[in-house]
Amino acid sequence: MICMPSFLNKFSLYLRMIKFSHSVFALPFAFTGALLAAKGLPAWNTVFWITVAMVGARSGAMGLNRIIDRSIDAANPRTKDREIPAGKISVRDAVIFTVVSFALMIYAAGSLNALCLILSPVAIAVLFLYSYTKRFTWLSHFVLGVSLSAAPIGAWIAVRGSFDLEILPLGFAVVFWLAGFDVLYALQDVEYDKGHGLHSIPQRFGVSKALFLSRLLHCMTFLLLVFSGIIFSLNFFYWIAMLITAALLIYEHSLVKPDDLSKLNMAFFNMNGYISITVLAFTALALLL
Repeated sequence: MICMPSFLNKFSLYLRMIKFSHSVFALPFAFTGALLAAKGLPAWNTVFWITVAMVGARSGAMGLNRIIDRSIDAANPRTKDREIPAGKISVRDAVIFTVVSFALMIYAAGSLNALCLILSPVAIAVLFLYSYTKRFTWLSHFVLGVSLSAAPIGAWIAVRGSFDLEILPLGFAVVFWLAGFDVLYALQDVEYDKGHGLHSIPQRFGVSKALFLSRLLHCMTFLLLVFSGIIFSLNFFYWIAMLITAALLIYEHSLVKPDDLSKLNMAFFNMNGYISITVLAFTALALLL
C-alpha cells in the first residue's frame, strides 16, 4: 500500500505522455468499422480484442513519437515540459512502455485472426515512419491520417477476417479528417518549424492557405462519410449524424482565423471528439434500430 501513490503518479505520467484523452479520436471510428462489418453488434470477445489492440497501438505510437521527437520537444517552448524532455519519464522507461504496448497490440491482433496478425507489423511500420516525416515532407499530416485509418479498416478485418473494398471510403474519410485537423494543430508551431527545418502545411504554405486546405480536406471527409452511408444503405439515423457532423465541421473552422488562434484547442480537441462520437453513436442507431 505504501507504493500505491507512487504507482498512481507514475501511471498518470504515462497517460499524459500518450495523451490518453485523445483516444476519443480513434476508438469511435474503430467501433464504427466493427459495427459496419458485423451489420450490428460484433461478438463481445471481438470488441474486447479490438479495444486492446487499439489501446496498445495508440499507446505504442505515442510512446514512439515522444522518444523520436524528444530533442525537438526539448527545444520547443510549447513542448519542453513534456514528460521525456522534462525528465519525468526516462528514455529507457519510455522504450520499455512502447515495446510492451506494441507487444500487446500484436497479441490482440493474433487473438482476433490471422490477417490482423500478419498486418500488425505494417501498422507499426507506418507509425514509425510518421515520426520522421515532418523532417522531410509537409505531407506528414496525411501519413498520420493513414495510420489512424487503420482504426476502422483494422476493426473491419477483425470482424470479417478479410479486407473488403466497401470499408475504404470510411478509411479515406478518416485520413482526410485527421489530416485536416492536424493541419490546424500545426498552426501552433509555424515559426518554430521554420527555424528548425521541420515541415508542415502551415510552414510550407502559410496560415491562410493552411486554413483553406484544412477546410478542403474536411469537405472531402464529409463527402466520403456520405458515400459510406450510401454504400452501407444506412437509414435516417445516419443522415442525422451527417447533419450534425457538417454543423460541427463548420463551427470548428469558424473558431480558427488567420489572425486569431486563441480557440485552436477547442477546435482541435472538442469538435473532433464530438464528430467521432457522433458518427459512432448514430451508425449504431442506424444498424441496431
